Amino acid sequence: MDGSDSVSSRIERLQQTFEQLKIDVFLVSSEANLHYLTGMADMAGDGYLLVLADDAYLITDARYQTAFAGQYDTEHLVITRDYLGAVCTLIAQTHTGVMGFEDDLPYAAYSYLDENLVSDLGALPAVVDTLRVTKDASEIAKLRASARLADAGFEYVTSIVRPGMREIDVSNLLDAFMRSHGASNASFTTIVVGGARAALPHGTASTALLEAGQMVTLDFGYFLDEYTSDMTRNFALGEPDAKLKTAYAAVKTAQDMVVAQVRPGANSAELDAVGRDFLTQAGYGEAFNHGMGHGIGLAIHEDPLISKNTNNQLVANSVVTVEPGVYFPGLGGMRIEDDVLVTPTGHERLTKATRELLIL
Repeated sequence: MDGSDSVSSRIERLQQTFEQLKIDVFLVSSEANLHYLTGMADMAGDGYLLVLADDAYLITDARYQTAFAGQYDTEHLVITRDYLGAVCTLIAQTHTGVMGFEDDLPYAAYSYLDENLVSDLGALPAVVDTLRVTKDASEIAKLRASARLADAGFEYVTSIVRPGMREIDVSNLLDAFMRSHGASNASFTTIVVGGARAALPHGTASTALLEAGQMVTLDFGYFLDEYTSDMTRNFALGEPDAKLKTAYAAVKTAQDMVVAQVRPGANSAELDAVGRDFLTQAGYGEAFNHGMGHGIGLAIHEDPLISKNTNNQLVANSVVTVEPGVYFPGLGGMRIEDDVLVTPTGHERLTKATRELLIL
């Protein structure tokens, strides 16, 4: 296999886990993991990467033959429409023993392998996902650039938004701005919610009109050079309700407290508790109804998850979100979210747009 340095080194890192996992080969099928190990996006369903202890085969169809010709020789680029049949043939030809596979493999594919594969099978969770947590220098550079574009997107929105605009109009204008500045596509449906609708943590932009005096929540992420941002900010269209202003100050303090504790070795549940306990003591405990954050990279939700129900240790060169929020049905809500790089000695905010409550 003649892969790029980054792809080759990632496959080598995967191979180094085989002894601990007690496997001889690993089958990669999920979209983000195929992207990570081949360099090609959107391959889910179009083949598999079969990684042996000292070799790797990309099994796909003729649509990808030219794209991968420079990365794989003719032996290691298997062009076929019978993907799983090719997997079984290669395992038989190489006399390979136990094959691990991703635990989200569709049942139909598992059933075929169970019936036709000569080796033993074992479903394994988060094997490549764990490798993806630690970013290399090129990935961090792309995440920095994606975060900078998010900052510019928020500055753009606050420069053009006015009472009387529909939520969906703001979303569409942001989409056009981000794409015109290099983004390929949104990583999730953009959230623009004003007034009482801001009490919906994942409410998407609607035809509702933004009105004077409303607080507005803007949550968006866009892929730039294959890596995503994820940022949430709030602003007010005129003087907002006093209860919301007071709550916003508490959310901002909670977020600052959590970010200050981000460093290698920090425990995810303990990070969650730092912000959650503060908000609870401030009287907002029941109004905070989601986790504190998650990893980002090639996908909008990656490991580690930061919540009260997790037990992850942060590692250097990972990027996580920190996003406390509180929500009041019938009145509104707010969330502040930043992308934070875990550095060898602490942390760095990648999204730098103001967290002060802008009253426009």
